[in-house]
Amino acid sequence: MSRASESASERAHATAASWTDPEPDAVARAWRLVLHRADEIADVISSRLLAKDLDAYRTISPHLPDDVRHSCREHIRRGLQNLSGVSTDTATAVELWRETGRRRARQGVPLELVLNAYTMGARVLWEALTETATTHGHVPDADLLGAARGVWANLDVQNAVLIEAYHRERDRVQRRDQQRQQTVLDGLVDGRGGDPSYAAGARAALGVAADHAVSCVVVLADGEGADVVGPVEDRLDRQGLVSHWHVRSGVAYGLVSGALPDEAVLVEMLAPVATGRVAVAGSAGGVAGFGTAFQLALRAAETLPSGQAGAVGVTDRLPEVLLAGDSHVTPLLVAEAFGDLLAHPQADTLLTTLRALLAHDGSPTHAAEELYCHRNTVIYRLKQIERLTGRQLTEPRDKMLLWLAVTAHAA
Repeated sequence: MSRASESASERAHATAASWTDPEPDAVARAWRLVLHRADEIADVISSRLLAKDLDAYRTISPHLPDDVRHSCREHIRRGLQNLSGVSTDTATAVELWRETGRRRARQGVPLELVLNAYTMGARVLWEALTETATTHGHVPDADLLGAARGVWANLDVQNAVLIEAYHRERDRVQRRDQQRQQTVLDGLVDGRGGDPSYAAGARAALGVAADHAVSCVVVLADGEGADVVGPVEDRLDRQGLVSHWHVRSGVAYGLVSGALPDEAVLVEMLAPVATGRVAVAGSAGGVAGFGTAFQLALRAAETLPSGQAGAVGVTDRLPEVLLAGDSHVTPLLVAEAFGDLLAHPQADTLLTTLRALLAHDGSPTHAAEELYCHRNTVIYRLKQIERLTGRQLTEPRDKMLLWLAVTAHAA
């Protein structure tokens, strides 16, 4: 048992002793006057609670109102037995409070509602005692004062025990849920989303509706200790988008779901907060296609220069992603397309000119404007490029090959 638990238990036992202070028998006799009304008092408490917060309880679970009624009866019976001296088993009472805290945390009941229920219970108990004392007319004020002190001291201990148990169980449930979600994400990355039963379980675990759009966001960190996921996750959250995150082999990735904007808008949204290399890929098949979306987003992120923060969408990087898909293709492509170009002393200048020509559909005039040089200079360099590579920019196939080679060389 933790030190906090021991402290709460010690306070519970100490309070049990204070219940009998200052006149043990007299105070106990006062509480015995309402002992037979335990269920009636409990029903008043549950009625008031449900009248005030019925919608909140039903939203959590349609069965929760019945649980509240049963719990009220159990607590009031146990409490009155202790207050009236019929039972001195305070350990059982403490365990009841502790178990209630654990159960409410598992059910997802807000702690505020739970504490309100205990406060309501103490108030109604006191009202019942004063009403009965007035009817009988022979309960001294001193005894009523002692009874009141017992009720409110008891409430303090109940709250302490319950809050501690509630927080412990909530933390445990959150850890369990997070571990389950991460296991599910790993399964989706491994391609298990293609199994309809696994996909259904994944949607349930992650809270993804069958008609929700799904995207994968990959974040690559090039430095140690930097929080590259936090800013991205916060940005998505502020936009009302649900995301679940995990790290696999040093790669952080998230499943984003909901009413997602298109890829370009999502990239624009994340770019300002990217502190690493961020890439977005939509999953055409929802959770079933998440494994493919992860692979595409990862390759897209890897096409960004190392150490450069930014965000890209896979559809804007398809040539780069295609080339990155096979490590044997890129060297062969570059060698075949460039020929002797890279061995030329002015290779960098010629490559810059080639990029400008390709960007302007082979036009020397427009390329010269971009390069801030004379058109004839561009034409001269173009002839050198075509001689060294053996390719013609007027030939569509050669032009495509050179464009892919320039793309691959820049990656």
